[in-house]
Amino acid sequence: MASSSSSSSPSPPLPRIVVLISGSGTNLQALIDATLGTQPTLPAQVIHVISNRKSAYGLVRAANHSIPTSYHNLLPYKSLYPTSTALARESYDADLAQLILAQKPDLVVCAGWMHILSPSFLTPLADAGVDIINLHPALPGEFDGANAIARAYEKWLQGEISRTGVMIHRVISEVDRGQPLLTREVQFREGETLQELEDRIHKVEHVIIVEGARIALKERARRKEQKEEKL
Repeated sequence: MASSSSSSSPSPPLPRIVVLISGSGTNLQALIDATLGTQPTLPAQVIHVISNRKSAYGLVRAANHSIPTSYHNLLPYKSLYPTSTALARESYDADLAQLILAQKPDLVVCAGWMHILSPSFLTPLADAGVDIINLHPALPGEFDGANAIARAYEKWLQGEISRTGVMIHRVISEVDRGQPLLTREVQFREGETLQELEDRIHKVEHVIIVEGARIALKERARRKEQKEEKL
């Protein structure tokens, strides 16, 4: 009796994600958890985690999952350029870009990364075709920069706003002004403390950061398909 056999092409490699952190890494954990299991909600792999703070607990979270980590701090660059903070930041960002590019990622996710990224970082990654997204606990055009939740809470106490939110946006040189990929509104609750609001927003962040990464990777795959069709 003749036998038949079928061959299937190998599955394409999973997209590679580098995550930048500065703190406890709860959003990093959400990304890691979403990539695990037999049916991951984020079909990708976190390949490297970089922190600008040595004590960031997110480094421990990464190590717990055998994910390589790097510590990249600005202070040595300030020592090299004691009279120019701008030069120190440019040099720091350029080296950070090279550190990331060495990992050959498809996507960089800023998950609580407390450092403003300059063109000396953004340009090399754009030239290499690496996408960069950021999580920010505010809606587009509102409360850019640090302490966004506390600033929104203060405006609510003053009766000026009734809601805040969270967004995932593409990273550009203007802080928190890149194209939004995803937003979620969060309504204030009467009698709520700032800590209670922060806890609720963090829960939204853990969901939206996974959704935002998934959207960014889908858009990236679509661009690649369109480019291949033109060839």
